[in-house]
Amino acid sequence: MKMKTLSRSFRRDLVTYGMVVVMFLAIQLLSGMGMLTNSLSGQLVPICAYIIMAISLNLTVGILGELSLGHAGFMSVGGFVGAFVSVCVGDAMPGWLCFTLALLAGTAAAALFGFLIGIPVLRLQGDYLAIVTLAFGEIIKNLLNSFYVGRDASGFHVSLKDALSLNLDETGDVIINGAQGITGMPRSATFGLGFVLILITLFIVLNLINSRTGRAIMSIRDNRIAAESVGVNVTRYKLIAFTISAALAGLAGALYAHNFSSLVAKKFDYNTSILILVFVVVGGMGNIRGSIIAAALLTILPELLRSFSDYRMVVYSLALVVMMIFRPKGLLGSYDFSLSRSLETFLNRLIGRTENPKKEAAENE
Repeated sequence: MKMKTLSRSFRRDLVTYGMVVVMFLAIQLLSGMGMLTNSLSGQLVPICAYIIMAISLNLTVGILGELSLGHAGFMSVGGFVGAFVSVCVGDAMPGWLCFTLALLAGTAAAALFGFLIGIPVLRLQGDYLAIVTLAFGEIIKNLLNSFYVGRDASGFHVSLKDALSLNLDETGDVIINGAQGITGMPRSATFGLGFVLILITLFIVLNLINSRTGRAIMSIRDNRIAAESVGVNVTRYKLIAFTISAALAGLAGALYAHNFSSLVAKKFDYNTSILILVFVVVGGMGNIRGSIIAAALLTILPELLRSFSDYRMVVYSLALVVMMIFRPKGLLGSYDFSLSRSLETFLNRLIGRTENPKKEAAENE
C-alpha cells in the first residue's frame, strides 16, 4: 500500500514536471518561429520569477494554511542582495559564477529574514502572520528607498540620509542610491535559466509535500489541535515551511533583478504581494499546477489585451471576477486537475499492460 501511494505521488509529480517542460518547449518553438512580440519576449524571465513566487506563496497559503500579505518583501530582499553581490564581484569572476553566487546570496538573505520573522510570529494563532508580513513588506520598501551604499578605495560606506553623506573619494561609486535603486547589474537572467530554476523550485516543494515533514505541515493546516495531540511540533514545522517559502521568494527576486540593468524598491510594493496572492487563489490554494498556470496566464494576459488600449485592465479585472464567480475554488481547484488524473490513469493502464505479459510469461514457465 505504501509503495502504491509513493508510485501515485511520483506519477502526479511527473505530470507537473511534464507540463512545465511542454510549456517551455512550446514557447521556445514560438520564439524560433518569430511569433512572439518583443514585449512578450521581454516578459519571459519575469513570468519565470512570478511562477516561482506563486509556488513559494502557495507553500505558505495553500500547504501551511497561513496568510502572507508581504511576500514581495522577501522578493525585494533577494533581488537587492543578489544585485548587490553581482555589482560588487561581477568584475572579479566569470559571469556564470557571479550569477550563481548572486542567486545563493539572495536566497539565503530572504531565508534569514523569513526565519527571524517566523520565530516569534508562528508561535501565535490567528492572522498575526498576515499583519506582520504586510508590515515587513512596507518597512523593507521604505528602508530601501532611504538606503545608500557606496564603495571606494577605503571600503564600503552606508548612509540613511543621502548619497553625499557617504563621503566617497574621487574613485568611489554609489551602488545603492536610495529611491533610484541599484544600477549596473549584468543582465544574466535568461528564459532557459528561469526554466531550470522553476524545475529546482518544483523539486524542493513537491518533495517537501510528499515527505514526512510535508504531511506534518498539512496536518497542522487541517487540524492544529489534532496535530498537537499526536506530538507534532507545530511551531517547528510551520517555521520550516515558512522559511523555505521565504527562501524561494528570494530566489525569484534574484532572478527577476538580473533581467534588468537597474532595480528600484517600488517594484516590490503591496500591489505585487497582492498580485502573487491572486495567482495562488486563481490557480487554487494548495494546487501547485494551478499556481504555475495562473501565474503564466495572468502575467501574459495584460500584454495580450494591449489592443484594448485603456480598457485592457478593465477587461483583465472582469476576467478575474468571472473566474472567481464560476470557479470559486480556483482554476484547477484545491485538488488535481481532471486531465492530470486522466494522464495518471493512462500511465497506470500502460504500465499494467507492460507488466501483465511479463507476469503471464513467468506463470507459464
